[in-house]
Amino acid sequence: MIALEGNPNKAKKKGLCMKFAFSSNAFLRFNLLESIKIIADTGYQGIEIMADVPHAYPDQLTEQNIREIRTTLQDNGLEISNVNAFMHHADGDTYHPSWIENEPKLREKRVNYTLRCIELAAKLGARNISTEPGGPLEDMTREKALDLFRRGLSAVEKKAADNGIRILIEPEPGLLIETSSQFLEFLADLNPEVFGLNFDVGHFYCVGEDPSFLIKSMAHVAHHFHLEDIAPSRVHHHLMLGEGAIDIHNVLKSLDDIDYNGFVTVELYTYEHAADAAAREAFRYLQEWRQHNQIH
Repeated sequence: MIALEGNPNKAKKKGLCMKFAFSSNAFLRFNLLESIKIIADTGYQGIEIMADVPHAYPDQLTEQNIREIRTTLQDNGLEISNVNAFMHHADGDTYHPSWIENEPKLREKRVNYTLRCIELAAKLGARNISTEPGGPLEDMTREKALDLFRRGLSAVEKKAADNGIRILIEPEPGLLIETSSQFLEFLADLNPEVFGLNFDVGHFYCVGEDPSFLIKSMAHVAHHFHLEDIAPSRVHHHLMLGEGAIDIHNVLKSLDDIDYNGFVTVELYTYEHAADAAAREAFRYLQEWRQHNQIH
C-alpha cells in the first residue's frame, strides 16, 4: 500500500513555491503526446491530463500507450498536476453519467470509470484525480442525491487508498455541490485522507464567493487548484487570466500567503480553437506576476 501524502502546502521547504500547469482539456485538436510537448515547450512545470477522449480515456489505452505517455512526460520534464476524471464524453457527456443518476446502471458506469481513472493515475505516477460534485440535480431530492453520491464514493474509496491516489471533488455552478459550505458539510462524512477539494477559482467566484478568502479558509482541504478568469456577470465561462473580473493577482498572493507549493492548473478549455496561443498567453501572465512579486 502506498501511503497518501498530506496537503502539499504543509510540506513547503525553503525556496519552494506553487507550480503552474496547464490542462490538456483545451487541446482537443491535438493528441496527448503532442499536448505534452507544447505545454512543456511553453514553460509550464506540469500538465493536467484529461482522462477522456481524445487524450487518456482509460478503456482506450494499452500498456504501451501508458509507457509512451510516461516517457514523453519524462523526456519533456513535465509532471502531472492532476488526472481530470470529471468529463465522460467517451460514454456520455460533460456531466453524465453522474454519481446521482436515477438509473443504477448509469451510476455504475461513473463508479467503474472512476476506478479505471484511479488505476491510470497510479500507473502514470499522479497523486490525485478530480471528479464532479455529484452531477446535475435532476428529478430527485437533494437528500437522495447526496446519499447516492456518498454511496458512489464509498465504492471507490478503497481502490484510491490502496493506490495512494486522492480523489478531489470539484464544486461547480449548477451541480449538486456548488458552494464552499456545501462542500465542507459533505466532506465531513468522508475520509479526509482519501478525499479532498479541487479548488476551482472561477467556480467559487460564479456562485458569489471570494476565492482569495476561501483559499485561506479552505487550505486544509484543498490539494489542487484550477485557475481561470470569469466575466463580471459571474456567468460560468472560462476566460483568459486578466480578462475577467476576478482579482487574479490577489488569488495568487493568497496562495503564496498560505505557502502553497502544489500545482495551480490553468484551465482554459474554452480556447480549443487556439489552445497553444492561450497556453502561452496565460504563462506570460503568470511569469509577469512572479517577476513583479519576486516569486521564484
